[in-house]
Amino acid sequence: MPEAVGPRSGTTGLGPDLRLLVVGDSSGAGVGVATQDQALLGQTVRRLALDRRVFFRLEARHGSTIPRLVRHLRKQDPERFDVAITAIGVNDITAGRALDDWLRSFADLTTVLRERFSVQRIVISGVPPVGQFPAIPNPLRWYLGRRTRRYDRALKEWATSMEDVTYIDFKTRRGEPLFGVPIREIAASDGFHPGPRIYDEWGRRAALAAAQEPA
Repeated sequence: MPEAVGPRSGTTGLGPDLRLLVVGDSSGAGVGVATQDQALLGQTVRRLALDRRVFFRLEARHGSTIPRLVRHLRKQDPERFDVAITAIGVNDITAGRALDDWLRSFADLTTVLRERFSVQRIVISGVPPVGQFPAIPNPLRWYLGRRTRRYDRALKEWATSMEDVTYIDFKTRRGEPLFGVPIREIAASDGFHPGPRIYDEWGRRAALAAAQEPA
């Protein structure tokens, strides 16, 4: 499926300035929806811009892994951002990367975000529920589900150990819009990427985390 079309940088809203950087893979690039307004970037910026002037930039590519993203970011000109949101990690897991190596890559990513982009708060998106993705047949779906849950637990433990990092997950809770809704009903047509309702909820959680004051 193609990446979402639309501006990947710009300014919107009125109020105190907030500089936002979103980085990631195909989900960060909005695969699964038509436009960036419907994707993670747009859903997050829309909420933050209700009471802020948001300067935003997206650096995400279909098929990216964490090391590939880090190499890409290191080639970019230094720029200052207040908050960075990550949307990456699944491609590394499905490629068979070991857990310790995967976490080290996240550490490299947070380092480049801090040192090259002066980010004060990093919002780490957890691993989505791959074990529920309709596009993946069993028994592979069952295997990847167990594997991704283990990686996600480790990522949460690692992320929450740092004051400037906020972890957000994909779990649905009673009272939330997607509670009890099967993934097959809200995933994109390829059965693998997020659909509009998933991006909307993801953006809601990301905006709440991004709005936190730096430690």
